[in-house]
Amino acid sequence: MLKISFSETSTEERWILHGRLTVPWVQELRACWKKKHHTDVERACIVDLNEVIFIDKSGERLLSMLARDGAQFAASGIYTKHVIEHLNVRRKRRLSNELGCLILLVLAAAFGAGCERRVASAPAPPAPTVEVAPVIQKNVPIEGEWVGTLEGYVNAQISPHVSGYLIRQNYQEGGFVRKNQVLFEIDPGPFQAALDQAKGQLAQAEAQKANAELNVKRDVPEAEAHAIPQAQLDTDTQALLGAKAAVEADQAAVEQAQLNLGYTKVLSLIDGIAGVNTVQVGNLVGPSTVLTAVSQVSPIKVYFPISEQEYLRMADGGGPGSVDFITHASRIPLQLTLADGSAYPHPGRIIFADRQVNTQTGTIQIVGEFPNSKNLLRPGQYARIRAPTGSITGALLVPQAAVNQQQGTYQVTVIGSDNRAQLRTVEVGPRVGTLWVITSGVKPGERVVAVGADKVKEGGLVNPTPYKGTEER
Repeated sequence: MLKISFSETSTEERWILHGRLTVPWVQELRACWKKKHHTDVERACIVDLNEVIFIDKSGERLLSMLARDGAQFAASGIYTKHVIEHLNVRRKRRLSNELGCLILLVLAAAFGAGCERRVASAPAPPAPTVEVAPVIQKNVPIEGEWVGTLEGYVNAQISPHVSGYLIRQNYQEGGFVRKNQVLFEIDPGPFQAALDQAKGQLAQAEAQKANAELNVKRDVPEAEAHAIPQAQLDTDTQALLGAKAAVEADQAAVEQAQLNLGYTKVLSLIDGIAGVNTVQVGNLVGPSTVLTAVSQVSPIKVYFPISEQEYLRMADGGGPGSVDFITHASRIPLQLTLADGSAYPHPGRIIFADRQVNTQTGTIQIVGEFPNSKNLLRPGQYARIRAPTGSITGALLVPQAAVNQQQGTYQVTVIGSDNRAQLRTVEVGPRVGTLWVITSGVKPGERVVAVGADKVKEGGLVNPTPYKGTEER
């Protein structure tokens, strides 16, 4: 997999690559590069390869393209330094060959001008040998492939409700915990004392209330008999109301003290995998302290971005053979490939698409889920996600090696029945394995050059041989 990080200042833009720069990820980096790299901005462009662990031939070709665009490379590892030195040697050799050819042309022109022609013409060079493949036509299913990141279905940060000294940890780090399981305990002594005090104040308030009730009960007949003034009855009545209010306030204080005492036991909010604790027993903790995190990983979520063009093509299912990513999202099976290249045995499904397109990358976030009963998948893992995106009836297919991309246009070299080369501009569709769908520009059965296109010129005669990669198709 390949992770791409990007940062920029007024004087520099920096691309930081992590992982493997190989065929599955080269096209993604190339697309990001074309979208974000602006050659008209006068600032340095640094491509940081310090975290790259492997680069294949396609990756080397891409690095050469970046170098032609003005990129500078940062590489401290032995492996990446070797790759950069290899690219520099090839670039110097190419420049040397071009200079040598120019010198020979100048000498030949001078020799021809100063000497008498003794022969009519030199013998024609032999036709270059190229490998050709036929344009095949068949119905093909289309699959998309993206880089995804796994996240817990629910990620709960565990913090205490009250402040105090941590006296016990009751769970195994990295183990499975249940909802309402006690994870930590805070010293309950101060909270038990506060509860006892609140209960004492409540008892005192209840006694005062009982006394006020007796006073009112005694005053009512005496006031009716005019044995005491009415003002005394009114005063005792108001005292009773105040005593009742005091009892209610003290009852609330007791309930709050009981809650605080219960909060000394810090519970898990969900079923899930508990993480590493961030504090030690004996530390003073409070509501702002994150003690640990618990993640629900069965099922587990996966986040992966798709391009805006892919989203528009698949969003309403209106295109020929396309899949409706919105209405029938839950029916679209997802396949997950782990970092070691193995396939996860359980298919997933799409949950929803994000509400907006990322303005920096031109992608929209898709969220899916996978069953994870054995807890094999964990938050933070990277994985390749594949899903069917449609099918094409009667698609025209050529090897990817036969397609040459230059300045946003795609070209192939077609070999006619007379073995002469013809350069054609074509329009391309999605890739299917090692093949590329051509939507216009070629016909079924025509032969295209898959290897050696750089050795032929428009209208030139070639010696065609079968493409050795045909068996792989």
